[in-house]
Amino acid sequence: MSENILEVKDLHTSFFTDAGEVRAVNGISFNLEPGKTLGIVGESGSGKSVTSYSILQILAEAGKITSGEVLYKGEDITKWSEKEMQKFRGEKISIIFQDPMTSLNPVFTVGYQLEEAVLLHTNKTKKEARERAIEMLTLVGVNEPESRIKQYPHELSGGMRQRVMIAMALCCEPDILIADEPTTALDVTIQAQILELMQDLQKKLGMAIIMVTHDLGVIASMCDEIMVMYGGRVCERGTADDIFYRPAHEYTKGLLRSIPKAENMNEKLVPIGGTPINLLNMPEGCAFCPRCDSAMKICLKEKPDELQLSETHYSSCWMNIKKLYEAQEENK
Repeated sequence: MSENILEVKDLHTSFFTDAGEVRAVNGISFNLEPGKTLGIVGESGSGKSVTSYSILQILAEAGKITSGEVLYKGEDITKWSEKEMQKFRGEKISIIFQDPMTSLNPVFTVGYQLEEAVLLHTNKTKKEARERAIEMLTLVGVNEPESRIKQYPHELSGGMRQRVMIAMALCCEPDILIADEPTTALDVTIQAQILELMQDLQKKLGMAIIMVTHDLGVIASMCDEIMVMYGGRVCERGTADDIFYRPAHEYTKGLLRSIPKAENMNEKLVPIGGTPINLLNMPEGCAFCPRCDSAMKICLKEKPDELQLSETHYSSCWMNIKKLYEAQEENK
């Protein structure tokens, strides 16, 4: 029996469009241990959300997992039927989507939608489901939950709706929670509250979290491991200390250079030049190569292999391979 609750092995997901095949996820692999938090970082279009939707198998009609495995407690869920997946979603794994307004049904009350999730995945009666809905709203910090369950989504503020989404995702106490940019639509003070709430609930329920975001600041204190994605591939992965203090991929360094530093607010921010990659026309070599200031000839032609830099730190960049080769030459 594997000690990991989730293992993703060489996952490839494509969207088959009129313009051609869009390879949104290109050979992603990672492990998730029970009770741990994995952060997936990258700009829009890097494949973060598609990785999440592939795990849950809720891709758009044109999307398809073309190869790879997704193992839940050692069992490959990509082989499961739709009926098995429906039972799995909500009961064992849940997701908080980016925008709570489009995720909640505007014609049903908040209470009805919470109760529906409980009734669908448990053997509780309607009365017990209502009690569970009130209990979950209290847990996520919604004031006056007895009256809130009678309200419709448009009657709640953005922060309140996001709390309702978290309550819905957690009402069946899943083993894994995927949070797909859960704080994007919220202001900074509410963001901090939501992240704190997720950490508290993780301690209480012992669940594993996959935190998907484009904001490195959000995951700095939350994640046990961070995975940086670009062009549907993993550039770099390691602990928060590895990524923030010892970045080894040029894209990660670019992301860190574009974050304001509290200790030196006069320092000029350096944006990453160029435009995001066109997934219909991927370069032969490193995906980040067209935007990289340190690119070499080999970067255009060949994909770099993942290099282990320490026990916890891995990176796929020709610059690291070059440094390693130069160090070996010096030691001869």
